[in-house]
Amino acid sequence: MASRRPPEQQDSDGRTPRPAPPGPARPRSGRLRRTLIAGLVAASVAVPLSGAARPEAVPAPAPAALAPLSLAGLDARYAANRGTILDAERMAEDHGNLRRARALEAMAASDRHFLSFDGRDGGRTAEVFGDLAHAERIAVLVPGSDTSLDRYGRLRDGAGALADQLGPRAAVIAWMGYEAPATISPEVLTSGRAAVGASQLASFVETLRSAAPVARISLLCHSYGSVVCARAASGAEVSDIVLYGSPGTGFDTAAALHTGATVWAGRGGDDWVADVPHVRVELPVCTVGFGTDPVSRHFGAHLFDAGPGGHSDYLRPGSVPLRNLARIVNGRTSQQAREARHA
Repeated sequence: MASRRPPEQQDSDGRTPRPAPPGPARPRSGRLRRTLIAGLVAASVAVPLSGAARPEAVPAPAPAALAPLSLAGLDARYAANRGTILDAERMAEDHGNLRRARALEAMAASDRHFLSFDGRDGGRTAEVFGDLAHAERIAVLVPGSDTSLDRYGRLRDGAGALADQLGPRAAVIAWMGYEAPATISPEVLTSGRAAVGASQLASFVETLRSAAPVARISLLCHSYGSVVCARAASGAEVSDIVLYGSPGTGFDTAAALHTGATVWAGRGGDDWVADVPHVRVELPVCTVGFGTDPVSRHFGAHLFDAGPGGHSDYLRPGSVPLRNLARIVNGRTSQQAREARHA
């Protein structure tokens, strides 16, 4: 697969890092493509019925009534959401779900800060890492499948690692603002969940932009989260949209996103998503698959070195992709790309 070489970048010691060696060649057989298409046909029947087997919801209170988001009112907002989290913890414990109760107990710690919290139906949250009130750069992490209150640890750990990498005057928001599909489910093959999530994401970015009008905001979109970001792109005023570990976006090209943001794409050398055939099939009740590979030349995104890691390694401390994602959020890589393009 042809790709463009990402712009050279330097580490803090002034050295230019060498690109990661290519991983082992991956098979691209017609059998894999036929297998997926067979699965898509089966999904045309399964998708309408998938809502019938939802697990029992854990009771939780309605979200706290909050004033419009403002940087001056962050402490009050954090305190109000902490109270809601504690109420949700008690309800989960009374319901007998001790796993959820313990997770909520950890979320209610005094050193954790939530812009929003809704414990109902799997959970919707936006947690802040860093000093949002004084941030000049803000990264919004948009996660992929299998993200919920019960499986929140990986998103939280990644957000913390990115905040540490970014340094001062930056903040990271772990945005779990939509109902993510399960990795093994018909929904993960369609953009239905992404369509709803995109509306919520665009609204969140608009609110954040109003509260921090001069901050540089970037969307970092992992896996199925890249489908959400792509659909939100035209309505989100951000500097960068970064697609990593993406199965596709539902759009043929980066230009089709109709965004003024710089669109980036990267994939780790051992990421299994490379084996997902990039097709989009019209079925009787829905469209299945997400089309063009975002790291392909045809899609037209700016590429960044995502290292040799796997699907869950992009925000691993010390990793190549974490360093490059931080460069993008900080604006260094984007400036280099613009200069190269102008030249």
